[in-house]
Amino acid sequence: MLKQRIITALCLLPIALGGFFLLQGGWFALFIAAIVCLGGWEWARLAGLEAQPLRIGYAAGVALLLLGLYQLPQLAGALLALAVLWWLAAIGLVLGYPSSSRAWRALPVRLLLGLLILLPAWQGLLLLKQWPQGNSLILAVMLLVWCADIGAYFSGKRFGRRKLAVQVSPGKSWEGLYGGLAASLTLTLLVGLYRDWDARELVVALLGAALVVL
Repeated sequence: MLKQRIITALCLLPIALGGFFLLQGGWFALFIAAIVCLGGWEWARLAGLEAQPLRIGYAAGVALLLLGLYQLPQLAGALLALAVLWWLAAIGLVLGYPSSSRAWRALPVRLLLGLLILLPAWQGLLLLKQWPQGNSLILAVMLLVWCADIGAYFSGKRFGRRKLAVQVSPGKSWEGLYGGLAASLTLTLLVGLYRDWDARELVVALLGAALVVL
């Protein structure tokens, strides 16, 4: 499993970095849209669409919605606000699982939830790209996620004893969560010290990193 993860990361990393940092404007939007549509194709299978034409059709629907959002940038704020509400609701669904599964058992609901995950991801990256130091912000998010994943994997594999959420993901442990959080906070602290951030900036950065990981 670890070897496969490393090989996959090494193959995809140059493509991801090239797309994130070399592309601009519409080309960047198209690059991220391609990744999101691929995610839509995979989400369709997770939602229960096994037939290949149906999965492709769902991905095509995602592409059409992304095109509409690109033509109507004024909808960005509403979409991201809706995404925040969805993730807050998702916390409740996870904590209440398996009884909460009744809320998303129907296929149309699962397909709709995919849109609430995929579309805001595309929109959020487009907005980050437009901000000052947008490339650095995108890289920071990527590094935090990678550190959290690596820290959680090795910490959970070595020290994992107490299950985090047996009904949701039996392989996850509290020790893995702590390891992922510690790795991301350590990275943030090192960057802050290197860039000579003051105490306030460092605290804000650490809180932000913790929120990203959690």
